Amino acid sequence: MDVRLNDILIMKKPHPCGSSRWKVLRTGMDFRMKCEGCGHEVMLPRSKAEKNIRHIEREGTNVC
Repeated sequence: MDVRLNDILIMKKPHPCGSSRWKVLRTGMDFRMKCEGCGHEVMLPRSKAEKNIRHIEREGTNVC
């Protein structure tokens, strides 16, 4: 899956704050993401994060 820096990931399950949108801050073997709702930052293994992605929004385009 092609996930790049500053992409917005729409996840299958919402964060406890209610937002399902996460901004990608770091990529590699794991992703560092920031919740667009409350600003909470988490690091997830790439395999777990990719499994839970519903949609990717990129500047100027949408990628599924």
